[in-house]
Amino acid sequence: MNQEPKYPMRRLFQYLHQYRSTIWWATIVTVVHKLFDLMPPFLTAWMIDTVSKHPPAWITQYTGLADLWAVVIFISGLTVFIFLMESLTEWIYKRSFMRLAQKVQHNLRMDAYQQLQSREIAYFEEQRTGNLMSLLNNDVNQLERFLNNIFNEIIQLIILVLFAGWSLCAVSLELGLISMMPIPFIILSSLYYQRKIAPYYQSVRQSVGQLSSRLENNISGMMVIKSFTAEKFETERVRRASDQYKSDNFKAIQWSAVYVPIIRVFITIGFAASLMIGAYWVLYEPSRFSLGNLAFFAMMIQRLLWPVTRLGFIFDEYERARASARRIFGLLDTPNQLKEIKNPILINKTIRHIHLKDINFQYSAGQAVLKDVQLDIQQGQKIGIAGPTGGGKTTLIKLLLRLYDVTKGGIFINDVDIRDMGIENLRRKIALVSQDVYLFHGNIRENIAYGIKDATEKAITEAAKQAQLHEFVAHLPKGYDTIIGEKGIKLSGGQRQRLSIARAILKDAPILILDEATSAVDTQTERAIQESLDLLTINKTAIIIAHRLSTIRKADHIIILKDGSISEQGTHEDLMKKNGDYAELWAIQTGELPSKKSET
Repeated sequence: MNQEPKYPMRRLFQYLHQYRSTIWWATIVTVVHKLFDLMPPFLTAWMIDTVSKHPPAWITQYTGLADLWAVVIFISGLTVFIFLMESLTEWIYKRSFMRLAQKVQHNLRMDAYQQLQSREIAYFEEQRTGNLMSLLNNDVNQLERFLNNIFNEIIQLIILVLFAGWSLCAVSLELGLISMMPIPFIILSSLYYQRKIAPYYQSVRQSVGQLSSRLENNISGMMVIKSFTAEKFETERVRRASDQYKSDNFKAIQWSAVYVPIIRVFITIGFAASLMIGAYWVLYEPSRFSLGNLAFFAMMIQRLLWPVTRLGFIFDEYERARASARRIFGLLDTPNQLKEIKNPILINKTIRHIHLKDINFQYSAGQAVLKDVQLDIQQGQKIGIAGPTGGGKTTLIKLLLRLYDVTKGGIFINDVDIRDMGIENLRRKIALVSQDVYLFHGNIRENIAYGIKDATEKAITEAAKQAQLHEFVAHLPKGYDTIIGEKGIKLSGGQRQRLSIARAILKDAPILILDEATSAVDTQTERAIQESLDLLTINKTAIIIAHRLSTIRKADHIIILKDGSISEQGTHEDLMKKNGDYAELWAIQTGELPSKKSET
């Protein structure tokens, strides 16, 4: 599970510290823009007072203009200048925030992906793919929208309240305070709204992740759905997940829809009271309050109060961003359970010896998968591993790759515990062909050369030949440029497996692991690959897991894993003479009787 931060938005701004110069620049320009944006009420008031033959004193004082028409021209010119500057600063701050949002979303997505990629394999076995996809796409995009729009709106709203409030009170303290009376109620209502709606948005983020998981699973498993005629069943499951998402959104909408109408009541009361009192002063106390002042209040109050109605939308988006930040930084801040030491030992020389010493392993407490496994593998040996399903064969390979750490005991390469090695260094020494072949969307060449930047065409072709794949590829119209589709869907199971074998051959690692590598190929291809094994494993240590014992018959050493322990080991001939588990499996697969029974 991820360790989600207690204060996700604080954690977001800690992450944004690296962009502080850009944020400060965009913020300063935003403040300047907002000041220009709030100038029209001043300009209107000055113009009305001028045509009423009461021009602003500061204009005549600082410009020396006495003629009213000259003052009108000055105010008009000032208006043009202010609107030009408003447009310029708007372009600058929008560009700055948009670029910032794009940089953050890119870097945040890459950081999240790299953290995800570095996580132990157990993490992925507990998570749903759609949920992780939702985190990398929807949650990151939500934070991008917050930085692109809402963060800027919050800054503008703060400047608006401070500057507009000051300017209103500067003209008339009493009327300014009356005008701003709705603001405390609006803020309190918004805080209450935020507290009520927060849990609903957390539910929305979770339900959209579950819906994404369901859709991703169904699209990936479309062949199974159709073959089992389960369309109605899966449609119902998608409907339930979508209904849950809709229901969670409806709960949030109930609060977000009622927010603005309630806030408008407070705004209307403040606005009407200010206009009424201001009009009274203009009519009966003209020396106290001018017509221009009344126009100024009417315009500035609207500029102040109506944007405050967006507090609900701002809190809406804030809570969505908060929920997304909680999930993203929950991933980023959760340490990898598979620890790598600070100064790992790097093995760059020949792999002389692999020693599995008293290996014990369990996926969960009380459920032992491997028990006291002891095995010595010398350089260049071919080790065959067989046994009943669930005996721990594939788990043993996962431990060799250090996808998991042993519960007890240790795995040593050249007398170095693999926990003291660099994980990348260890895995570069191993080429794996798994029974679960995964191929990437792209052409055959790219998939064979996966992870090898400098692979030559000759090396790729040679690897394909050794894997008995080249002849098939040569007959394709586009040859090695043939697109194989997502997960290699355009290839047969056997072709996919041969491509995977070619990929492992090209890697040319000193340790070759074949985990049921011929399980999906026909008997003829298996025989051809089997004949090539001697060539493939020259100067390599090969570990071959197989249900078909014919695949490992010529191995230097064979072990039988049963119920997590080695029940017997030796060469094919030795194990046949023992007439034990191996001989029984051989008899089942070939129909031959064990040697001892045939002698009696």
